[in-house]
Amino acid sequence: MDSLRRSLCGFACVVGLLTGAQAQLQPAPIELATLQPSGRDRILDLSGNVTAQRRAELSPRVSGLVAAIAADVGDRVRAGQLLLELDDELARLAYARDQAQLEEAGTRVREARRLYGEARSLVDKAFLPETRLPASQAEVDIAHAARQRIAAQTRESAERVARHRMSAPFDGVIVRRSAELGEWVDTGDAVFELVATRPLRIDVQVPQERIAEISADTPVTVMPDALPDTRLSGRVAARVPVGDATARTFLVRVLVDDASDHVAPGMSAHVQFRLGEGRAGVSVPRDAVLRHPDGRAEVWLASEDGKGGLVARRREVRIVRNLGDRVEVAEGLAAGQKVVIRGNERLRDGQPLRVVAER
Repeated sequence: MDSLRRSLCGFACVVGLLTGAQAQLQPAPIELATLQPSGRDRILDLSGNVTAQRRAELSPRVSGLVAAIAADVGDRVRAGQLLLELDDELARLAYARDQAQLEEAGTRVREARRLYGEARSLVDKAFLPETRLPASQAEVDIAHAARQRIAAQTRESAERVARHRMSAPFDGVIVRRSAELGEWVDTGDAVFELVATRPLRIDVQVPQERIAEISADTPVTVMPDALPDTRLSGRVAARVPVGDATARTFLVRVLVDDASDHVAPGMSAHVQFRLGEGRAGVSVPRDAVLRHPDGRAEVWLASEDGKGGLVARRREVRIVRNLGDRVEVAEGLAAGQKVVIRGNERLRDGQPLRVVAER
């Protein structure tokens, strides 16, 4: 009886092994893609946030009652355009008073100069002693100084009148307004928030291995995530020489001028730096690359088995850079080879393949 059981167990084990081997030999359904040369230009693709180069909270330069509002949220304004007016009646009255005093001071200067001229003529004719001239000249100087003082006072009054008007300091869009007609506002109260929409800037964190390759002349292409078909030209505006010690990255600021105004502050975008020519590599779809926790990366090739079919062959690769939905590998692969991009998760080396789609 025991020998019969051992015979049956051995038979079951053999059947199990044969069944497993047959299962491994079953063709795996996969999707293929042909490898392409990645070109010689090295592209550094990074993600960043779009911000405004200029953003300001505008406050009145004097306190007063809001008399007129000339702009509202969403309005595009030009530099120097009127945004708000305060009640300037008292300031205008003070300016008119100073203008009258300035005119009076001018008359006094002219009269002092006339008297000095008469005194000079009488002294020349010996009708007055010469000691009278310094006193007459002093009257002219005093009148002239008084006129200069009142002229400065008049310019101050004119400036006070002008400060009752708030204008845009630069081109932009009004994104917030916090004052209404008849409301009293003080200096320092933020009445408008103005954001410049051109040019925009994008801040990206560049790995320490690449920061030395980026300069002001590096060609830059900006691709807004919200507009996948849009390509904008940018330029490197600044490289911050102090990096993040934790992430080992450095800040690079890119300026981009969007004439269509489709890109707005707050959006995200991809920034591609063209770092120049480098060694030619092979471009592989991202889906073909299997990454391991220890940092290794591998792909599965579809190789001919000599009988008209295809079998899976594992190949370790070294990734050089990201190319959007593809990656570049420096060694281990060649252009023209076929790589598995779907169904590669459970392949075994030498396993037959059944192609269901090919890019």
